[in-house]
Amino acid sequence: MRPTDESVRSRVNVAQAIVAPLPWAVMTTGLVVNEITKPAADVKTPEVVLTSLAIFFPLLVLRLALVSFLHPGRRTTLLLLLASIAAWSVGSISVNAARVDGQTQFPAPGEWLFLLSYLGMAGYLLRDVDRRQSRPARAWLDIIIICGGTACLASLLLVTPVRAVSHQEGSSLLLALIYPMADMILALVVLGQSLLQTRIDRRKSWMTGMAFVLLAVADSGLALQGSATTYDFGTLSYALWGAGFSLLVAAACRPAQTVIRAVPRSGDTFVLVGAGVIALAVLTVRPDQTLGYYMLPPAMLTLAAVGARLALALRDANRANDAFALSQTDDLTKLPNRRAVRAWLSEGLADRTPLALMLLDLDGFKEINDSLGHRAGDTVLMLVGVRLREAVELPARVARLGGDEFAIIMRTTDEIELMETAQSVLAELAKPISVEGIEISPAGSIGVTVAGPGDQDGGEVMRRADVAMYQAKNSGLGAALYDAELDEFTRSRLKLAEELRRGIAEGQIEVWYQPQVDAATMRVCGLEALVRWRHPTQGVISPVTFLPAARRAGLMGKLSESVVTQVVDDLQARHEAGVDLNVAINCAPPELLGPTFLPHLFAAIDRVKVPPDRLVLEVTEDSFLADPQHTREILLELRDHGVQISIDDYGTGFSSLAYLRNLPVQELKIDRTLIGDVATDDRSRMIVASTIQLAHALEMRIVAEGVENAADLAALVAMGIDEVQGYHIGRPMPPWQIDAWLSERAAADRELVPSPSAASETELDRPEQERKESR
Repeated sequence: MRPTDESVRSRVNVAQAIVAPLPWAVMTTGLVVNEITKPAADVKTPEVVLTSLAIFFPLLVLRLALVSFLHPGRRTTLLLLLASIAAWSVGSISVNAARVDGQTQFPAPGEWLFLLSYLGMAGYLLRDVDRRQSRPARAWLDIIIICGGTACLASLLLVTPVRAVSHQEGSSLLLALIYPMADMILALVVLGQSLLQTRIDRRKSWMTGMAFVLLAVADSGLALQGSATTYDFGTLSYALWGAGFSLLVAAACRPAQTVIRAVPRSGDTFVLVGAGVIALAVLTVRPDQTLGYYMLPPAMLTLAAVGARLALALRDANRANDAFALSQTDDLTKLPNRRAVRAWLSEGLADRTPLALMLLDLDGFKEINDSLGHRAGDTVLMLVGVRLREAVELPARVARLGGDEFAIIMRTTDEIELMETAQSVLAELAKPISVEGIEISPAGSIGVTVAGPGDQDGGEVMRRADVAMYQAKNSGLGAALYDAELDEFTRSRLKLAEELRRGIAEGQIEVWYQPQVDAATMRVCGLEALVRWRHPTQGVISPVTFLPAARRAGLMGKLSESVVTQVVDDLQARHEAGVDLNVAINCAPPELLGPTFLPHLFAAIDRVKVPPDRLVLEVTEDSFLADPQHTREILLELRDHGVQISIDDYGTGFSSLAYLRNLPVQELKIDRTLIGDVATDDRSRMIVASTIQLAHALEMRIVAEGVENAADLAALVAMGIDEVQGYHIGRPMPPWQIDAWLSERAAADRELVPSPSAASETELDRPEQERKESR
């Protein structure tokens, strides 16, 4: 839009806002002046009213014109209302102008303008709706029923009193009632449109409907006069007309609403039945013959519409029942489907009846589809459904959840009975079937869970059965009861993962350190960094508890970065304090091979300027097996940055030194499972001794972890182990505690006097690398 167009629209919008309250002000002023000047003999009331009308209606027309300019999409609709207001204003001014010199006979020449105005307002209402909403046949029937029923009710409550007061009959009575009846019909149209959800702005609908009600009350004043042959309007009638038209225009000028609201339909049946009862009452009671002439067609039309609407409702109900049944039936096997199972579970949990759920998943079904085609797979599924129904007895229910998954719901909580039923189902399922000329013996895995007293959600019961089914599949047992200890997806563990996510962001992760000592000198030569979580309510939590949750939630990357940052900061602090020790950091294969860990590690080293060779990155053997080439590239990159590499948990995985020949590995760490029996078990001692010799031949440092007693320590030292670590040396400690421990250990080492069998002072003071080279 050009700037000039925008400025014009802005000015028009300001003008519309200024004009909006003026009709109300003019109407109020005119009525007040009319009341004040009534007693004066030289002032005629029609002249005051005529002056007010000459200002009031043009202001309404001007406001509609301004709004139609601002909203081109609604222009035709607003112009229809503008033409209706203009026609009414001309007719009203004509009638009141004729009253200046005396009484005017009813009907006056301007009456045709009033009738024309009602046609325009009806057209406005039909266009002023949301075109996106559909209007099926039942919707129009609803409108006919509501309008016809209300017309019949109005005949009982309005026509009889008007006839009694006005003493009119026939066409005179009909002419006197045509305006209030037209107003009520237009109000009913607004009500019907609201019920059909074609009017989405409730406030606008209320304002429009109220406007026609005010007009109906005002127009009834003429019919309720003692004589319906002259015009004799009071101040109240003028006030109601003015308020009605002002409210109608104000509603039309409201901005269009774009959000579709669902209108409750709970009361529709009552309204439709009530309209039919009223129409039937009109046909049967009929207070007088004249009333019967007028109201017989609307009453008959209303009853016919009610009958048609009931027929449609009955058809819809039958279709809904059929659709509901189809929605809960599997197309292939004709068994109930997942929706039906959820409904059964919800019903059983609500009634607190004994309830158990079995989930069956076929083993190797994909191979059947891939080898024989989906047609053969469908045949297998249908036959499986038949066998499941034959394998269980009523009141057990069988359903197909989808794919190759089936469900069995039983009304019992006896776990022994459930497992016996599961085994019998598997036995029945394993009987050979012939498909495409090939005999197939289907197999499956069944997960069983029992609904507990606290269960309220069928989805949770299905989840537990699904977990049990995968437990049965992984264990190869065929059937398994749900075991919460093996459930990695419980709510508590999900909550733990979310708390860990928040804990990492809030700095609740701590790094503790376990000392490593040189086996020859028993001096501290390094530390291993171990992660701990200081939970705000549970205290310090071991990594065994939260690392599985971190892996499942994808938090290992952020956790590793937090550990690296703390380790590097602590290393720098010790380096500045004169404590020169290696620090080992554990790194799982996904993080090692991922794109973010190494850049974060190198950035942390560069930030604090610590010697990179004081960092030892511990990686497990499965890192090499997962992606050997990528792992080799990463290790070479670490070597280029000066970081040492240690193979952690050696002896639990592939356990071969062959893949280490061309890799920049400086250290091997023998797992505690081999260290624990080294003092008493000859086979363990031989394995450890040979590993030490091979590692030294490859010029690699070798560390024993998990040293728990003095006997194992002595045996390892005798074998030539380089470094040892374990509870016998020192437990993991937080940073402030390990620093104090190191100080005490250093002071104790300085006071030691070497025995004759020990190495000389000069030998102990030699650098570690020189000692290794001398060996």
